[in-house]
Amino acid sequence: MLLPPLIGHERVKTRLAGAHASEKLPQALLLAGPRGVGKQRLALWLAQLIHCEAPRGGSQPEPCGECRSCRLVLSLQHPDVHWFVPFESSKRSSDVEKQADAAAEALAEEMAARREQPLYAPVVGLASHPVASIRLLLKRLALTPAMGKRKVFILGDAERLIPQLGTEVAANALLKALEEPPADSVIILTAADPNALLPTILSRVVLVRVARIADSDVTAFVQQAVAIREQPELEQRVTAAEGCIGKLFATDAHRSGQIDQAARFTDAPLLFALGQVPFQARGGFTEMLDALASRLRSEARRGGDTEKLVEAIALVLDARDLAQGNVNPQLLAAVLGEDLPGSRAAS
Repeated sequence: MLLPPLIGHERVKTRLAGAHASEKLPQALLLAGPRGVGKQRLALWLAQLIHCEAPRGGSQPEPCGECRSCRLVLSLQHPDVHWFVPFESSKRSSDVEKQADAAAEALAEEMAARREQPLYAPVVGLASHPVASIRLLLKRLALTPAMGKRKVFILGDAERLIPQLGTEVAANALLKALEEPPADSVIILTAADPNALLPTILSRVVLVRVARIADSDVTAFVQQAVAIREQPELEQRVTAAEGCIGKLFATDAHRSGQIDQAARFTDAPLLFALGQVPFQARGGFTEMLDALASRLRSEARRGGDTEKLVEAIALVLDARDLAQGNVNPQLLAAVLGEDLPGSRAAS
């Protein structure tokens, strides 16, 4: 199955296409924007443009979508496009080569699943980029392109290079590649929170901000790809997406879990805080904060106390930034519960 068309992001597409056409595209990029906004899909669009055999549009080209290279990228089978995503490692080995082989196998399984269902849910749980994945990336980086003139490496959800404090090995292993990538390679990182990356990584990439897309674009996508036609449900899904198409594909169980966690926090912040595991602030805790922020925004749209809600949203987002810096989530939850204006602002 081919990837669905990239919706929106016209400004950033124009910027990237212009850089590519003028041969000024940086070799190390970081696409940063809200979770689910389409950063990895945009990276794949750029990979498609780089490999397209008959791009359209002159100085601001678009991939044709019809040539062999375009179709291989869209089916996640182009030999020179390497998409690295977080996964939960189940195989342990002290042998470095076997670790890289296990990472290749896990990534191949993930790509097969995404070929079958390209509209995938957000990464959850303890999935990360293990050092074995980065060793595999470095190994492939040294190879000659198999089909085109360049290789493209996409590292999605790059925050998960460091899933918790003291696990910077994978991130550090990537530094040399970002500093001096081979001339025939482009490395594209994506992240919802660039501040969660090592400063040494940030200093080696060109940051490209990816903004939320218009509700009209989300509506068009829902009508085309999700086949929702009933107006009330359509409007509800578009509003909940908040300009991020990826939010449409969070599983109901995943969304329900986030909402339950947010409700537990607002009902009893101290008890919630005591139940958190120290130094594992990413994953479920961060997702709870995202759900809490969404509840607060929904309350504001319904005409709640705007001043208090804006203050509460700012506090939640500050807590999320701190969580990405590996601050103890027990402490974060306790302090946030004390600071939120009104003990049940998100109820």
